[in-house]
Amino acid sequence: MTGPVFRETTAEPRTQSVPLAHLSLELGHLYMEDFAAGPERLREHFAEVRIWVDAAKASAARRLGGRRPRISTCFLIDDYFTRFSTPAELIPQVLAEAERAGLTIDYLARESGCAVADKVELAESVMHRLVESPPPGTHGSRPPVGETGWLANGQRTPGARTAMAEITEWQPPHETAARVHSVFMDVELWSERDGGRLWSCPFLAAVWQLARLGLLRHGGEPVLVPRARPTGGFPHDWDELPPLLQLTANAPPFSAYRTCTLVGNRFLAVEDAVRLILDQVDVDDGALAQADERSAREGAPVPEAVAQRVTYVFYEEP
Repeated sequence: MTGPVFRETTAEPRTQSVPLAHLSLELGHLYMEDFAAGPERLREHFAEVRIWVDAAKASAARRLGGRRPRISTCFLIDDYFTRFSTPAELIPQVLAEAERAGLTIDYLARESGCAVADKVELAESVMHRLVESPPPGTHGSRPPVGETGWLANGQRTPGARTAMAEITEWQPPHETAARVHSVFMDVELWSERDGGRLWSCPFLAAVWQLARLGLLRHGGEPVLVPRARPTGGFPHDWDELPPLLQLTANAPPFSAYRTCTLVGNRFLAVEDAVRLILDQVDVDDGALAQADERSAREGAPVPEAVAQRVTYVFYEEP
C-alpha cells in the first residue's frame, strides 16, 4: 500500500489569467517609410481601414447571435527595424488622423516589444516553443529550426549531394497538408546581425498575434501587459515608451478570443508566413485552456487551431 504523495504548492505551475475581449481589431501596422510620407499617407490608410471596421464588428456580433461584442482596437508602430521621428511627435499625429477618420485606438504597441518586453525575451521564448512537423520520410539530416532559423510547412527539395552519395532524380518540395497540389513555404525567422539575432517581420508578427490572443506567458505570468498613457505627454525617445500603452480609459481588454487585422495587400505574404508559424507553436497549455473554457462559457467558442482564430482584411494599396 502506497502512502499519500505530498507536493510543495509552490512547485505547481500556475498560469495567471488575463482579461479577454471577443475581438482584437488592429487598425494598422505601418513601416517607418509610411510615417515619413507625412500625414496624407496616414489619412489615406485610416480612410480605407474605416470602411472595413464596421464589417469586422458586424461579423463579431453575428458570431455572438446578435449580442454586443467586446471589441478593442490596437495599432502597431515599427520601431524595431528602423527608428523615425519621436513618440512625442509621431503618436499624436497617428491619433489625430485616426480620429479624423472616426476611429479610436485603444492600445498602441511598439514592434520592438514583440522581441523584448520588460526584460523578457518574448521572441526567444516563442522560438523555443516551435515544434516542427516532420513530413513522412524525413530522415533528420537537416538541422532543427532552432539552429537554421528557417521554418517550413512541408518537405523541402533535397539539398545537393556529395560525389560519394547516391545520385537520385530531382524532387519538388511538398506541403505536408496539401490539398491535391502543394503550396510550399519556407520562412526565415531571423538573421544574424552584428553578433546577435535580427528577428524577421513574420516572426515578430506571430508573437504579436499570440499576445493579442492572450496566449503569452513567462513563468505563468502575463507578458506585454498594457500600461497607462503617460500623464506628462509622450517621451522623445522610443526606448522610454512602454511596449504597450492603453490610450483609452475603460477600453475592452487588449487580448481577445479572436483577432482581425486590417492592413494593405503588401502584407499578404508576411501574414501568410505568420499563420505558418502559429501552426507550429506549442502554445502555453494553461493559457490556451483558459481562453477555450471562457469563450465556450460565453457562447463564443473558438477554433481549435490557434492560427484559425486570426483573420485579416487586406485592402488595395496604390
